[in-house]
Amino acid sequence: MKVKIEIDTKTFVRFWLVVIGFAFAILAIYSARTALILIGVAFFLALALNAPVSYLAKYLPGRSRVGGTAIAYVMVVALLASFVFFVVPPITQQTVKFAESVPGLVDNATAQSQSFSYFVDKYNLQPQVDRAVNSIKDNATGWAARAGQNILNALGSLLSLIVSTLLVLVLSFLMLVEGPMWLRRIWKVYNDKDRMERHKRLASKMYNVVTGYVTGQLTVSGIGAALAGLVVFILSLFFNVPANLALPTVAIAFTLSLIPMFGATIAGILISLLLLFNDTTAGFIFIVYFILYQQVENNYISPTIQSKKVELSALAVLGSVTIGLYVFGLAGGIISIPIAGCIKVLLDDYLNRAKDNRENSEKPLAKLVKKIQGES
Repeated sequence: MKVKIEIDTKTFVRFWLVVIGFAFAILAIYSARTALILIGVAFFLALALNAPVSYLAKYLPGRSRVGGTAIAYVMVVALLASFVFFVVPPITQQTVKFAESVPGLVDNATAQSQSFSYFVDKYNLQPQVDRAVNSIKDNATGWAARAGQNILNALGSLLSLIVSTLLVLVLSFLMLVEGPMWLRRIWKVYNDKDRMERHKRLASKMYNVVTGYVTGQLTVSGIGAALAGLVVFILSLFFNVPANLALPTVAIAFTLSLIPMFGATIAGILISLLLLFNDTTAGFIFIVYFILYQQVENNYISPTIQSKKVELSALAVLGSVTIGLYVFGLAGGIISIPIAGCIKVLLDDYLNRAKDNRENSEKPLAKLVKKIQGES
């Protein structure tokens, strides 16, 4: 038996218009992904600063939210300026130092490797080895000599980063100042008071998830960064480690540990390499410290501070972080967990309402069945 389905032209056109509209929407979102990332970072920064801004505004004349936001931003800009002033020069110095030490390392490795020398002499490879060694020396020395030129070539990328940072700061500033006004306008649109109250509760839950996670993660990262910097400073007193590496250590540990699950490990590896370039013993001591501290942080510090603010399973955390890193890069990895927490709040609310609606729809039928059974 054949079934013939007829679709009128109007329905057919509507269907394809919807498909094309979705395709253009996805293309537009993908094309604007950089701008959306900046807006998302600014939004989460505004959420993180909202509590201190509100606290400062209460003690300012006229409860000025603009004044509270300005004070908070002066502190943020001061931290960024301190980062540039204290962190960038030591890292550049260590990079140049390592490049300059490469020829010496090559000479030592070549002189001490007897088995390698025997292999080279046996197969008459000395000319090729000499050319390779000289090439490495020339490249390393030339790179060190052109360090200033390389830095100048990187100014374009640095300028783009500065512009993006300023744009994020301006956007989050405006969000902090205008946020309460926009919220009042949104709530005034509602005609159904019960629905408005439900949406207010949802917004409050999502706000608590985001601010709780951000505050907790900043606290955990700050503790880890401060202790890592202190360890590096103590190592500088006993080993051949520059004391000015303590501040770059704090910056690297704090910034990268904001990335859930992977960031702290990457930070530990980078700091250990910086120390190993200067003193092998100090580098291995820091590696031992880092492994021990990670056990304490993962099992005590982080669970205590976060205290189930997000309430996500390990699979949900890993999945959200992976998607965030691969789709939106570093910023996506940082904001992926609070976004997943907000999605969980919305999903829980939807499932609870669906359950209530199902129970309410079943009650009249159950009453009718009982009534029929009683009559019979």
